[in-house]
Amino acid sequence: MTFYAAPVADMRFVINELAELDAIAGLPGYEEATPDLVDAILQEASRFGSEVLAPLNLPGDQQGCVLENGVVRTPDGFRDAYGGFVDGGWSGVPFDPELGGQGLPWLVSTAVSEVWHAANLAFGLCPMLTQGAAELLEAHGSDDLKALFLPPMVAGRWTGTMNLTEPQAGSDLAKVRTRAVPDGPHYRITGQKIFITWGDQDMSENIVHLVLARTPDAPEGTKGISLFLVPKLLVNPDGSLGARNDLHCVSLEHKLGINASSTAVMSFGDHEGAVGYLVGEENRGLACMFTMMNNARLAVGLEGVGVAERAYQQARDYALERVQGRDMGAADPSPVPIARHPDVRRMLLSMKAQVEAMRALAYFVAASIDFAGRHPDAEVRSQRQALVDLLTPVVKAWSTDAAVEIASTGIQVHGGVGYIEETGAAQHLRDARITPIYEGTNGIQAMDLIGRKVGREGGATVTAFVAQMRALDSALAASGNEHVAVIRQRLDEGLEALERATAWLVETYAADPRPAAAGAVHYLRLLGTVAGGWLMARAALAADARLGAGDGDPGFLKGKLTTARFFADQVLVQAPALAAMFAAAAPSVLGLDEERL
Repeated sequence: MTFYAAPVADMRFVINELAELDAIAGLPGYEEATPDLVDAILQEASRFGSEVLAPLNLPGDQQGCVLENGVVRTPDGFRDAYGGFVDGGWSGVPFDPELGGQGLPWLVSTAVSEVWHAANLAFGLCPMLTQGAAELLEAHGSDDLKALFLPPMVAGRWTGTMNLTEPQAGSDLAKVRTRAVPDGPHYRITGQKIFITWGDQDMSENIVHLVLARTPDAPEGTKGISLFLVPKLLVNPDGSLGARNDLHCVSLEHKLGINASSTAVMSFGDHEGAVGYLVGEENRGLACMFTMMNNARLAVGLEGVGVAERAYQQARDYALERVQGRDMGAADPSPVPIARHPDVRRMLLSMKAQVEAMRALAYFVAASIDFAGRHPDAEVRSQRQALVDLLTPVVKAWSTDAAVEIASTGIQVHGGVGYIEETGAAQHLRDARITPIYEGTNGIQAMDLIGRKVGREGGATVTAFVAQMRALDSALAASGNEHVAVIRQRLDEGLEALERATAWLVETYAADPRPAAAGAVHYLRLLGTVAGGWLMARAALAADARLGAGDGDPGFLKGKLTTARFFADQVLVQAPALAAMFAAAAPSVLGLDEERL
């Protein structure tokens, strides 16, 4: 069993130095989000994660969920853990107190959610989806639906799911065929949905399914999709639970990882039809569902941060304890911990630096959500929302691709024992592997980025973001720190590469989108790498300033400088190559005949 403790000092540093908690606490409704309160929340989340959730991670993976007589049973300990999660009020962190929530910023909720994903990714998927479902319902549900369903969902007593995929309709939602027939004040839903995460379980009192379906006269394609709320147990007008709805889990998938979470095949309407309630306008269901999908994309990126942090912690702890080989260049032949060996140190720093950059970008976008929603200046709200839209696919794809790499590196640090399941290192790689697939594969995220977010608007938002990142140069130039000087040079090279790639993208996409699509994943990785490098540069400046002022732990702050330097030298330095790969992809990618693939 592997130990996990939330990196509270690192999280606190990002929240305060990079994500501007002090400014967020000045927004209307967030006045209570003081550093002391946030720190107390992080400490308590760390305790719950390390003492309750993390010990269930490995045994939950080994035991898995089972379907018995139509009922899904979760692994031992999960039901009690979820009860403690609800009792702690964790489900309602970002929601309005009038609904029973804590009314805290999304920045704080994001940091707390990282703990759940790191401690136990399979468990964390359940509250993640419930949070997204509640946000969707709050934005698009009728007053009656919100009054009846939101309070128990915010409390976590009822969980939520997303039902999109069907056997014939994966990412192409135009092929959705689930039916919704009007029946008085509600609809009758019939059809089958697959890959439904936490589609059934024995932890919560009720499950609220959000289901895409077509009404009888709906047009073909995505314009004919509507969204319906379909509860597992029917709900009486007074909020009490009634009879079982006509929906069932008919099987569970056998998966590579996240075995402690149920991935269900759900059947709706085997008998009289499942009772469902329209959410939003008829034939506008996909637009409504995008509220939950965007929430989930950011959350999946955060899953990448969490599982990568867990893999790093385990690799680091093993490397500090495992004694093997003499210290290179030393006269003493005695064996030393493998953390002394240069290549092992390189691997550990590659894990650590990438996790810190991923965390910084995820928290920066979360903070932008808070500014976009509550800042009194409409122009600031608009600018921040544009950043959220631009960076959502980057957080999702860049972080999850890196998470798979980091988890794989964690196995390499362990050597042979990392390949053995009992150590737990292999589980992190198996669990991480789903994250680049979730909520639209990372290739789809890259296509969304080059198309909707850059190409179609002529690069306006990314150009403004580059200008924002370039504005840091004067502060970097004024620093006398040698690490900062190198970081400045690498960041400038990265920004130039991003500008070149963006100019090529805008020019090319307008004439023919295919050449840009051929290398879209390289452009997304380029944007993530440069944005991460900018945030690491800011972290280096903040650490250097605090060292100069004698403010904080010198060892911690020097570590921030060194880690930022490593990211600049080993990761950010790749930016020009990524720009070149992006522009050069089309001739070979599009040139080979299909039968030769």
